[in-house]
Formats: sequence, structure tokens, C-alpha cells
Amino acid sequence: MKMLTVSLLVCALMASIRDAEATTGKASCGTWTEIKGRCFQYVPTIMKWAQAEKNCQAMGANLASIRSIEEYHEIQMLMKRKTYDQKTTWVGGFDAPQRGVWFWSDGSTFQFTHWCPGQPSAWWSQHCLQINYGVAKCWDNAKCKSRLPSVCAKKP
Repeated sequence: MKMLTVSLLVCALMASIRDAEATTGKASCGTWTEIKGRCFQYVPTIMKWAQAEKNCQAMGANLASIRSIEEYHEIQMLMKRKTYDQKTTWVGGFDAPQRGVWFWSDGSTFQFTHWCPGQPSAWWSQHCLQINYGVAKCWDNAKCKSRLPSVCAKKP
């Protein structure tokens, strides 16, 4: 009987949490950081772009897509809270299938950009997107074999 009571209490608690999330519109991100309805995680381990994407996928996510300047600034603040710095970092942009045609690894539409002046450049093998580049902390295309930390994103 005690086990049944505990089970019912757990079910009621879970339903209450789901109802609260539906009412408030807040995402349930656990230890990840909620930004504009998605969950973000800064990964300080330096990896090549493809390794970083596989690492995100192992967590049920992709390298982050960025949809607005407000979201970009919130991601930068997340990184600053985690590292006290805003290092160049991988996100999910790439143009490997066709130079100059950019995609997000999560399949979302590549609409918002924050390229540094003169970027993306046409240098050979610079097919992956790094953020926080240079003094202006804008976007730059880089060689995918470079090793950088990364930011993952997933739906709640």
C-alpha cells in the first residue's frame, strides 16, 4: 500500500510539473540553460567541429543554431558565466555541401547572421562556423579541423 501511495504521489508531481511548464511556457531543461524556449549547454572540451557535433548528438542535441541577436547575446552570457570569457567557439553552422550556402546542423533555416566584416571568407577548407571571433565577437568561418569548445542546443 505504501508503494502505491508513493507511486501516485510521484505521478501527481510529474503531472503538476508538466502543467506548470505548459502554463508558464517555460522549458524543462534540467541542468542546461533555457534560452528562448530551447536548452543550451556550453562544452569547454576542445574538439574538431565534427567531434563537437557528435558529442552534442550523444546528449540528444546538435551544435547550436542561432536565430536572433538577442539569442546570440544570451549564448555569449551563458559562456561568460561558465568560463568568465567569450572564447571562439563552435556552433552548428556549416557550408560544406556548397561554398557560401550555409546550413545549421539541426536542420533549422539559416536566416540570422552576425558575420565579421569580410566574412565568411572564401579560403579553402573554411566550412564551419565559429562565434566570438576577434575584438567585435562576431562570426567567422574556420577550418573544421580546428579545435574549439562548443555550444549544444536541444528542444526541452
